[in-house]
Amino acid sequence: MSTFGRIIKTSEDVRQGAEWLASADPHFADLMAQTGPLPLRLKPQGFNALLEIIVSQQVSVASADAIRARMVDAGLNNEAAVCAAGDVGLRAAGLSRPKARYALALAAADIDYDGLHQFSDDTVIARLTKVPGIGPWTAQIYVMFCMGRADMFPPGDLALQEAARVLFDLPARPTPQELSVMAQAWSPWRSVAARALFAYYRHLKQREGLG
Repeated sequence: MSTFGRIIKTSEDVRQGAEWLASADPHFADLMAQTGPLPLRLKPQGFNALLEIIVSQQVSVASADAIRARMVDAGLNNEAAVCAAGDVGLRAAGLSRPKARYALALAAADIDYDGLHQFSDDTVIARLTKVPGIGPWTAQIYVMFCMGRADMFPPGDLALQEAARVLFDLPARPTPQELSVMAQAWSPWRSVAARALFAYYRHLKQREGLG
């Protein structure tokens, strides 16, 4: 347990959170009966992880994977390489003009990734969102999947909103504010609730062809 709550490190941590959610809310018990065990989904922390999240903003998984593969092939996986490539090199690897600008801003930001662990979730998000191209969603995804914080939730994610709409039989997708309020009931395991809703969205997409 860190100063700022539980850190998810293993699948056992996710299992414990899933059990808590299923006990606290039968909707999650029904969800996990359909999805099966929830994935760990942890990624290494640091510059490259945050850059990958930026790359994945507002594009399909297939497109993001293709761009990441081209960036790996070009060796664009650290600050020095990204700075050296510049706008031309990043665009050649498949980044849009705005994302190339964001990648360069991130490379120049000199973030102490190890040092972020001493700060609360809100402080980490405030620090990350000072960098151009990093909005709340990007910072929240980093805190959740790269830092392993167990009680983080990105309410602005459309997949989570749609999954919550179906799971809780809501008349419309909840707004980010509405979903954030709903998620308060899932604390201290909001990151596991997010994993559950992501898994449920994938299940629904295969079953119902959701866009």
